[in-house]
Amino acid sequence: MITPLRLYLSESLVVQNLKYQVLSVELTSSDRLIEPQNIKNLELPSGIDTTGGVIISGRAPMWLYSYLTHALHPTAWVACYDPRLGAVVSATNSRQVCIGQVIPVNPPNGRQNHVLAQEKRNVETGLCPALMVVGPPDSGKSVLSHALFQALLSDHSDIYLQRAHWDGEGNYVLELSSQTTDEEIEGFKLRNKGVLTERFFPYHAQAILQLRRQKSLVIVDVGGMVQPEKLPILEACTHYLIISSKPEEIGAWHEFCRDRGNLIPVAVIHSSLAEVEEVHRSEPYLEITSGPWLRGQTKGVPENILKYVKSLFIAKN
Repeated sequence: MITPLRLYLSESLVVQNLKYQVLSVELTSSDRLIEPQNIKNLELPSGIDTTGGVIISGRAPMWLYSYLTHALHPTAWVACYDPRLGAVVSATNSRQVCIGQVIPVNPPNGRQNHVLAQEKRNVETGLCPALMVVGPPDSGKSVLSHALFQALLSDHSDIYLQRAHWDGEGNYVLELSSQTTDEEIEGFKLRNKGVLTERFFPYHAQAILQLRRQKSLVIVDVGGMVQPEKLPILEACTHYLIISSKPEEIGAWHEFCRDRGNLIPVAVIHSSLAEVEEVHRSEPYLEITSGPWLRGQTKGVPENILKYVKSLFIAKN
């Protein structure tokens, strides 16, 4: 059986007088999924320098990171790379570092291999586009964001979905079994729900900027209310997409994102409970009626929508 992941070990590097190597995880299947049995006979690459640290980097489930951290126990220290923060030290046998220390590194990732994406990025700042997905509650923002992310991921592994909201509805909710009831989902969300604090949106804005330095596209889900507290998110993003089941509320989102935030509109999706795809206009942005955007009922992202989103980070020939 072919294992749908690869591990790559870098040469020895130095930052802040700390010697380290990067252990990169690459998920190789088209859907970027692995199963627990895939790590049963997984071996670390040869050439690990145990006198230094190892930074684990790459998109992978928590249990794979847990296994790799355990397997790397003989090294001086182990850190897990979070593209929003840096490398966070999670295990150490040395006084060189301490638990929770953030090491400012940017390990190589797939973006360096995407020439078209580099051609499209901002030359002066080196920042990729960030697309805010906005609209009133119960329109399908979370479902659309997740569907966009999944649709782009198979061909563009350096896409990132940032959930900048505290409602407890992360990707894990959308990926629960089809047998999970609405009551169970609402209970799960309630247990994981947070509250708005003064540092919430500034924290996520900084995370988005950090992600834009490394990715080809950052998709941002910011929840369903027009709020002045979200201005830091506006400043960190470049484009917006409205999905709304309430036509009368679309204007307020244009005013907030385009007029106040100076963001560029990509599309307006009139969210429908019916299975429909009707394009109303293509310029200056896409306007379309599409649906349904409900968990377990969405069949995929219409090609028209994908085309406009891809145009943000893939240069035209």
